[in-house]
Amino acid sequence: MRGVYCDGSSIQFRRDLPDPAPRPAEVVLEVCSVGICDTDIQLARGYMGFRGILGHEFLGQTGSGQRVTAEINNSCHACPSCLAGQANHCPNRTVLGILGHDGAMADRVCVPERNLHVIPDAIDDREAVFIEPLAAAYRVGEQVPIGPETALTVIGDGKLGILCAWVARLLGARVSLVGKHPEKLALAGVAIRPILLDEAGSIARSQDVVIDCTGSKTGLENALRLVRPCGTVVLKTTVAGEHSTSLAPIVIDEVRVIGSRCGPFPKAIAALESKQIDVRPLIGAEFPLDRAEEAFRAASERGARKVLIRV
Repeated sequence: MRGVYCDGSSIQFRRDLPDPAPRPAEVVLEVCSVGICDTDIQLARGYMGFRGILGHEFLGQTGSGQRVTAEINNSCHACPSCLAGQANHCPNRTVLGILGHDGAMADRVCVPERNLHVIPDAIDDREAVFIEPLAAAYRVGEQVPIGPETALTVIGDGKLGILCAWVARLLGARVSLVGKHPEKLALAGVAIRPILLDEAGSIARSQDVVIDCTGSKTGLENALRLVRPCGTVVLKTTVAGEHSTSLAPIVIDEVRVIGSRCGPFPKAIAALESKQIDVRPLIGAEFPLDRAEEAFRAASERGARKVLIRV
């Protein structure tokens, strides 16, 4: 089987991977397309020491030809965390293409059948790849009250940052997007206030909520400069490396810092189906699976839009 294999510090396209063997309650899917996200790039640089097939933003097909995607947390559904409704934090879980479970950058992938979500006809194959990151953007609204009176800033003008800005705007917030690239800030549209990072001092210590989507070691530090006292910073991305940030502002200003990860797939699917959110401007290059290494290089370039791998 073909696939993109991570050896813990780099990736390689291979043709000699074994066919996936489904675990109990899993099904085998034929993979149609996969998106490369920043987590994949960080894993390829050594984050978490993952070894296996990458890929968790994907569209697949069942044996009957039905288009589906799958949630990425493979939980036991029997432990106290699962029974309390926190299956995404199951201590026994594996995570698709991230932790203890091969992902979808391959001809086929195994996933728990209960994790499947059917893709409506109104969502095309390339849009469907965005369901997982869009669900992650919706997770912030489950963790933090967001409404018409909320002054909210997203730091990071990448794909996830723009998705978070769009979702926050749908929830009614007054949204600013801070980034380094005017052309990427423009992708967010006229309803989002664009601010270049060098000019972000204009909103210092004024924001109710700041979402860090930078994937950078400096993201938290910059977020703490913008959030108001007693405000909330949401950390949305991971970095292959250690942070070096003074925690004093968190204590002095009584700032609430929240980690945020996976979110509700049904909300993301509904938003794409109804066209409330149009992800097509975020789509960049598309490569066949055989050119996956080239695809990763393209996805790692500064300012790259979402790179897709067509399987």
